[in-house]
Amino acid sequence: MHTLLAAEVGRRVEGLQALLAGQDLTGALIVQSADVIYYTGTYQNGHLYIPVEGKPVFMVRRDFERARDDAAVENVAPLKSYRDIPRVVGELGLPAPDKIGLEFDVLPVKAYLQYVKIFPTASFGDVSPLIRQQRAVKSGYELEALAESGRLLDAMLATVPRVAALGETELAMAGRLEGEARRLGHQGLVRFRGMNPDFFMGHLLTGASAAEASYFDGPVSGTGLDRTFAFGAGRRRLERDEPLYVDYGAACRSYITDATRVFVYGRLNERLKRAHHTALEIQAAVLDTVKPGVVAADLYDAAVRLAQRAGLGEYFQGWRQPVRFIGHGVGLELNELPVIAGGVKEPLAAGMVFALEPKFVFPGEGAVGIENTIVVTHDGARRLTNYPDEIQYLY
Repeated sequence: MHTLLAAEVGRRVEGLQALLAGQDLTGALIVQSADVIYYTGTYQNGHLYIPVEGKPVFMVRRDFERARDDAAVENVAPLKSYRDIPRVVGELGLPAPDKIGLEFDVLPVKAYLQYVKIFPTASFGDVSPLIRQQRAVKSGYELEALAESGRLLDAMLATVPRVAALGETELAMAGRLEGEARRLGHQGLVRFRGMNPDFFMGHLLTGASAAEASYFDGPVSGTGLDRTFAFGAGRRRLERDEPLYVDYGAACRSYITDATRVFVYGRLNERLKRAHHTALEIQAAVLDTVKPGVVAADLYDAAVRLAQRAGLGEYFQGWRQPVRFIGHGVGLELNELPVIAGGVKEPLAAGMVFALEPKFVFPGEGAVGIENTIVVTHDGARRLTNYPDEIQYLY
């Protein structure tokens, strides 16, 4: 077992145990992939039981041998059926749980009913807020992984000038960019928490297609290839003097960073250039303000005021159904805490990491703006993505 990872996972488990004790839970039964990774250091198909006291046990359906080799927890046991969970827990000398925490935000009802059947005398509570709260603040180990992910994303963006071409389809350019991403070490999967998390590595969009609204809860969606997956790159071809909007996540060691840049062959009209400049001003103002204790809603409200002052408020964060956030937490998933949004009163803390994305969307023209991944430090903010922010001109 890797000593550094084992120590890291041990601290995470102890942190969750303290939170469980505060909620009067006797243990947590964890199955969601990102959460399993967080508390074991690996992922295989199984159930992780973390008691409020004592060592956790990772009960694995497949592949047990690989989990035994890779997991940074001491107790790894084979599991053939849900029905065996109480027996495995008991054989390790752990008391039978009477109040079990489950990930209610992602757990299928079918799985919940199985747990009710195999623990007939137990009650159940929602452990997902505790997990998300703990995961919101990154350790030094996680920040190193995120910094590596940020460097990967910078390298990905640096390939755009050679994968983009006038007259080429979004799909073809996206395919080349994603191929470069894999060559550079992108793991491929970008995890997204929730029901129907239909998400891809990112999107590369040309001109007006970046202003198409869709199901995705973000400022920009794209047309996609057809009505069954209305997201991301489509078949529109890149034209001169229009924005090429590139928004991708990089995933390295399962940790995700997120960034957006705007490219153009030729030049953009004055309104689009002014909007991009305003987005950079909003980013600078937010970064000047970020520090532990700052309330997320105050950052969002200040961004909205700057957009309105520039006369661009109706296009800020989308034009038909604008989103009410300018930032989202990133880590093992693309939609973690904190959320930099209207009405969010929780203060920032050192170690939180979020993607800051002030953007403007113009119907019939496209989208401009910026996105960078930011870590909250003890006295301010530090960027993890550093490809140049300005509009990138292609020749």
